[in-house]
Amino acid sequence: MYTRSFARAVALTASAFWLLIPATSASATDDTYTVPLHQHLPLTASSDGVEHESDCPVPDTKDGWHFVLPGTGTDFVKLTVTFEPGGEQVITSFGPPSDKHAYAASDPGATLVAAEAEVTGGDVAWFNLSHACPASNTQPSSSPTPSQSTSPTPPVTTPPASESSPASPHPSSSSSAAVTPPASSTPVSQNGGALAETGAQTVSIAGAALLLLGAGAGLVVALRRKGSGQRH
Repeated sequence: MYTRSFARAVALTASAFWLLIPATSASATDDTYTVPLHQHLPLTASSDGVEHESDCPVPDTKDGWHFVLPGTGTDFVKLTVTFEPGGEQVITSFGPPSDKHAYAASDPGATLVAAEAEVTGGDVAWFNLSHACPASNTQPSSSPTPSQSTSPTPPVTTPPASESSPASPHPSSSSSAAVTPPASSTPVSQNGGALAETGAQTVSIAGAALLLLGAGAGLVVALRRKGSGQRH
């Protein structure tokens, strides 16, 4: 009788042991759980009620988001956030300074529309948005500025001095001055001058002689007429 009771006790103990093994394994491997974001969405990095800092480890051309778990003993395993524009991001690398801190980056002005986290350890009901870091440089150098489509201004060409419009020509004194012909180098004979003067005197004398002859002829005619008149 005693032997049968002992055998039953051993069998019940073994059955209980095998029933506890799956539960123990499940608790050892299934120690993560999902928690939501404590703040109400949607939010932007510049929304009212969102604290602003500049310590987010993201480029200054992006909006930075700093999430943190409350208390101690709880760490992020996976963080999933969704931005518009930008879409969904899955983050599995955390810190600094520890795995209870998580960071995300979005385009400047993007809206956070969804956020949830898988965590391990502790017993928390949510995680918090600690603060945001709005982009400080909203004009990245990689995007070239499009040139305006304006009519091109024709370049102003200044002609060289040699091609400029000539002013009214001023003849040089050497070219404008009347050219004085050189004096005749042929000597004038002094005798020739004397002959010319003699000829002029001869003409004058001849003219006077003619006048005298004419006067004499007229006188002769007058005397003849007078003599004829007396005879009658």
